[in-house]
Amino acid sequence: MAADQVDNSENGGVCPAKKQKHDKDATESVHNHLKDLSGFQLDTVLLNNTSRKTVCLKGSFKSQEGDALVILEKTAFSAENLTPTSEYFTEKSYLEKVFHNDAYGNYTCFPVPELNSVKTTIIHPATEKHIIKYSSQNSYMLDETPDIYNNIVVPHITSDKFDLQWVYNIIDHKSESDRILVEDTDPINGFVVVPDLKWNGDLETLYFLAICNRRELKSIRDLTAEHLPLLNKIKATTINAIKSKYGLDGSQLRIYLHYQPSFYHLHIHFTYLRHEAPGILAERAHLLTTVISNLELISDYYQKATIPFVVRENDSLFEELAKQNLLKKRDGKQIP
Repeated sequence: MAADQVDNSENGGVCPAKKQKHDKDATESVHNHLKDLSGFQLDTVLLNNTSRKTVCLKGSFKSQEGDALVILEKTAFSAENLTPTSEYFTEKSYLEKVFHNDAYGNYTCFPVPELNSVKTTIIHPATEKHIIKYSSQNSYMLDETPDIYNNIVVPHITSDKFDLQWVYNIIDHKSESDRILVEDTDPINGFVVVPDLKWNGDLETLYFLAICNRRELKSIRDLTAEHLPLLNKIKATTINAIKSKYGLDGSQLRIYLHYQPSFYHLHIHFTYLRHEAPGILAERAHLLTTVISNLELISDYYQKATIPFVVRENDSLFEELAKQNLLKKRDGKQIP
């Protein structure tokens, strides 16, 4: 079923993408008038990831209160620009020789700006949690038992979680309604599917998020056999919508949940299998097919299981775990 031709039946039927509403309820910030980065005043480079060609910069904007994060990421090559008539192959793309040796030459190419875009994410106002999240720091693996989850992790995420208003804005059609691929309005087994913030729109890096309508579901730890209809519907509906619009079969998609998630509202990731998206490694990604199978075998599997996950040193959760002697900083010093 195409995303614009899906069933719109009553009782929580799947709805097509709707026209954009004004984001009048979204947070007022620098985004309302930003045209370029001339007003950004750099303070600190928080992260320089050479493998992903991404940097995260902390600073502020002139005449605006609060910290700001600017995340710059080199984008993948677009197939539509790799043609015989592309401006890559004209005098507009300047070559600067580094060296040559026999048949091999090393050059730096300076293509036209239209072929050299940088994906830019701006967070303003940025909270301390945002700054910690995007900073370079040591990471540690924890085997989370049900006791650790219930006695340490749950109290922590309840009292120290990210603001989820941006998620609710999507569900309530206050923001990003023009970006919806497909949705189901059922309050129990419904969801909305939107492009992930990291996707630049190129098929090679396809990345969608399916966000469930139920606000009490935080992560896979909350899932039981009761939620199998929701999970199966998300899987089938989103696969069909992606296939209809982008021509990718379900066998070409990587479908998974994160644990721990980056935000505590249940969501499922859909990425192109050829794209090595962030967060797909074994210590974080749980394939949806495996999650469904576990719940079919044991209805409360995720309430009983020990689930390993990675926690970063500057995360406040690390402090709580260190206080209980469950983790230590690499230098061996315990947090008092």
